[in-house]
Amino acid sequence: MENGRDDGRTPNQLRPLACSRSILHRAHGSASWCQGDTKVLAAVYGPKAGTKKNENPEKACIEVIWKPETGQIGKAEKENEMILKRTLQSICILTINPNTTTSVIIQVVNDDGALLVCAINAACAALVDAGIPLKHLAVAICCCLAKDGHVILDPTKSEEQKMKGFAYLVFPNSVLSALTEGSVAKGELMEHGIITSVTQGVISVEDYFKCLDRGRAASSKLSDFLRRSLKLQLPSDLSKVG
Repeated sequence: MENGRDDGRTPNQLRPLACSRSILHRAHGSASWCQGDTKVLAAVYGPKAGTKKNENPEKACIEVIWKPETGQIGKAEKENEMILKRTLQSICILTINPNTTTSVIIQVVNDDGALLVCAINAACAALVDAGIPLKHLAVAICCCLAKDGHVILDPTKSEEQKMKGFAYLVFPNSVLSALTEGSVAKGELMEHGIITSVTQGVISVEDYFKCLDRGRAASSKLSDFLRRSLKLQLPSDLSKVG
């Protein structure tokens, strides 16, 4: 496994990345995110007045709706909605615009592996596009544990079927070069923290920390790509902030 992957990549090599913003004109913010042949669209609507049932009206509410490529939403999609909602709640400043709801719609275009992390990355870019106040950006990475104990990053769909364990990790990203000054909470940057960590399958504590190290190293590449993508699509006066 160390020397041969289905597409010829090294274990730590990510697939080609692509990100576009403001692709849906009726949404308040939107973005597409591609990793290889996996593609996800994210649309943001809001904030709109009022919160959902059982939500705290003294804070802003984040609603996530997952739309699969085909068919009806199932248990896996519901779980993805929950993980994505908790992640977005962690990076959004919920004390601004209290008693409002911001809806994030995830549309799966094509799933060729690492779907959840692509959705998280797309949603983060869409929130920036919508001007939603954030504590920090976030980048997500999928680390897989092969049966022989090796760790690989950013698996394809066929590779996922051969793995015995998965770690879906979301790391904070510096925002100063990408967001307007008023959109960033002072003192909220997390240089070495982790926002979300979800594991599936069989994975030991030792292997988990191995995935964490690999994922954190790869997150810097994702962060650089996200910052470049956001700066390229921001007005020139905003690109100089930070």
